[in-house]
Amino acid sequence: METEVAKSTKRPIKKRKKIVLGIIISIFTLIIIYFGMVIFFMNHFYFGSTINSISVSGKSVEDVNEQMISEIQEYQLNIKERGDINEQISGEEIELQYSDSGIFKELKDKQNPYKWISAVFNTEDLKIIAEVKYDKNLLKEQVDKLSCFDSSEVIEPKNPSYEYTDNEYVIVDEVIGNKGNKDILYNYAIEAVSTGETTIDLDSIDYYVKPQYTSESPEIVATRDMLNKYVSSEVTYTFGEDKEILDGSTINKWFTVDDKNEISFNEKQVEIYMDKLAMEYNTVAKTREFVTSKGTAINVSGGTYGWSINKVKEIKDLISIIMEGESITKEPAYYQTEVSHEKGSIGNTYVEIDLLGQHLWFYKNGSLITQGDVVTGTDISDKTRTPVGIYMINYKEKNATLTGENYAAPVNFWMPFIGGVGIHDASWRDTFGGNLYKTSGSHGCINSPYDVAKTIFDNIDVGTPVVCY
Repeated sequence: METEVAKSTKRPIKKRKKIVLGIIISIFTLIIIYFGMVIFFMNHFYFGSTINSISVSGKSVEDVNEQMISEIQEYQLNIKERGDINEQISGEEIELQYSDSGIFKELKDKQNPYKWISAVFNTEDLKIIAEVKYDKNLLKEQVDKLSCFDSSEVIEPKNPSYEYTDNEYVIVDEVIGNKGNKDILYNYAIEAVSTGETTIDLDSIDYYVKPQYTSESPEIVATRDMLNKYVSSEVTYTFGEDKEILDGSTINKWFTVDDKNEISFNEKQVEIYMDKLAMEYNTVAKTREFVTSKGTAINVSGGTYGWSINKVKEIKDLISIIMEGESITKEPAYYQTEVSHEKGSIGNTYVEIDLLGQHLWFYKNGSLITQGDVVTGTDISDKTRTPVGIYMINYKEKNATLTGENYAAPVNFWMPFIGGVGIHDASWRDTFGGNLYKTSGSHGCINSPYDVAKTIFDNIDVGTPVVCY
């Protein structure tokens, strides 16, 4: 029993001795490693040391001198451009060299070999930027020679644009381009050469000029939506049985968008469109076929009677419709109208005046109300000649006094149809018709017998056509 207790007591003692021995050996090993590193760092740089971003870890000052000279001789600044283009500027091209190589030893002298462990936590003495010398004019020349400044290769950045296709506007993506700011690149090149950096990525230094907007910019999307509102308009103009449809296929040509993304409405194009409508559907002064009371078919042109679109008002109304994005069917606004849109028709209520035959007829609703011989303007002067064409009664007036050069003529019934020319009674005449107009005609008016003038006056309405031929 005593023997077993003695054995168990000896085992812990023996174990403790082994542990103590292990600790002593470890400490001794660490001391050896520490002083071994101290000896090493007496002549070598700390691990992690860099000069101008170049690693000199664990190297001697002599080795670093040779390395840095070699590095600067082989130095190239790589310019990474868009389109996978890389261009280089070599140190030799700009006469690059170190200002003072003694700074390498200064860095080494700051690194106390006995404090090499603290360098893991304090990196202040691990890095320096060795000042370099180079010819800035040569650097600028080399930058100027880069292909990214070749005007024939430069693509200007462009904001998104708008294209009308398939009845709507779509956004055309912006052009990124490759135009850059030379000053930015030059300044970065100076910084890179001075610090030993070997690469400049033009995309990462904000060198490239960017378009102001992208296809996803809220302003661009809003403008597209506004344009689509405008071209969604559809205006159907009616001219009797005829129709003219104005829709986005035409309206889209009336807008432009400027560099500030503002929409401009080209009102001149609206005027041109309205002019085309007027040319097609206005009937004033156009040639019409007319069947006379004698049964002869003739062509009559000129005059003031007919459809005449009020272009000023209609342009204003049309622009308003487009701006609201409306779809509407309408007649255009008119300055004046006629009885129908039937081509050439003046209806069945009108005054017919045969200037050669010196005779007048008045029809109302297809019935002959009155007729009689008349005296028209003297045919020897344009000033006194009764004008040919289709006109309309402008107004009616009883007991009017007609005045002109050296005359004042009172009449009972006055019905002007163009300027100072109209139908009226002529109490100063005893006879009408024949060739009186050739020698003693009027100043252009239609001198009529009292009864004829009165009947017309009592039955005619303002706007009734007057056909002179």
